[in-house]
Amino acid sequence: MKVGVFSAIVSDLPLEKALDHIASLQCDCVEIGTGAYPGNAHCKPAELLKNAGKLKEFVAAVKSRGLEISSLSCHGNPLHPDAKLAKEHHEVFQATVKLAGKIGVEVVTTFSGCPGDHAGAKYPNWVTCPWPPDFLKILDWQWNKVAIPYWKKQVKFAADNGVRKIALEAHPGFLVYNPETMLKLRDATESSVLGANFDPSHFFWQGIDPVKAVRKLEGAIHHVHAKDTFLYRVNGDYDGYLDTKPYSDEKNRAWIFRTVGYGHGADFWRDFVSTLRMCGYDGALSMEHEDSLMTPAEGLRKGVEFLRGIVLREAKGAVTWA
Repeated sequence: MKVGVFSAIVSDLPLEKALDHIASLQCDCVEIGTGAYPGNAHCKPAELLKNAGKLKEFVAAVKSRGLEISSLSCHGNPLHPDAKLAKEHHEVFQATVKLAGKIGVEVVTTFSGCPGDHAGAKYPNWVTCPWPPDFLKILDWQWNKVAIPYWKKQVKFAADNGVRKIALEAHPGFLVYNPETMLKLRDATESSVLGANFDPSHFFWQGIDPVKAVRKLEGAIHHVHAKDTFLYRVNGDYDGYLDTKPYSDEKNRAWIFRTVGYGHGADFWRDFVSTLRMCGYDGALSMEHEDSLMTPAEGLRKGVEFLRGIVLREAKGAVTWA
């Protein structure tokens, strides 16, 4: 298993300096952002595809530092009811797929997206309960008229362009937000191309056990984000964990994102990594940083050190036979 970093953490640095920093932390790989929600992208696929020289320089910049690209990331909402935004995110996704296929990166990470509640909606509508009955009608339309037809086409597009894995991050606010919805969309496309970008941080506050979720998603995990969540039970136990307060209001929130090891200790992370291995995943653990109590530099350094210790410990514990 390899320890890597999602380049969005160092989006304030140009590509080569970002890669220098990631390599200095003794990482094995990097997940490179290509646009959509994360903002500052470290590569612009549409431009690289038109310029062979720049494309060659991009690939060389990564390889010369002893790094691999674990994934190209374009986390967006191509199902957004705002047609302009949906088109922008769709085009970034397709350009990312083409670039991945061209340079031999097998994984593209993104979100499933979330439509509105009807064709004329202005904003996404994330449904979380079945009553009143209007909500079930919305879900039926979102899944059967929008999401499933869209992703069936994108699965074929990816396969046609040599990309074996589209990894959807299960994230509240989108149609795919837990293992059940991940498998529902994967089954609907009838293709193993569609799978999970497994991020335990989004499961903790939903009451989902990430280790059990790994078992449920066995064979469908294409990529893994390493990010933690701390539950502030002093708030959550009386207000619940569906929290819309700003992430910056740490003291009053029911939960906040933390760098790995600061939400859950080594026992959890050892079990998580071990279970991933048992279920056949041996790819990247891509560090993502959204810890508002640490600077990106501090959180990244501490997180990578912690994660490397877990992975090395697990590797040393492996049994080999002569």
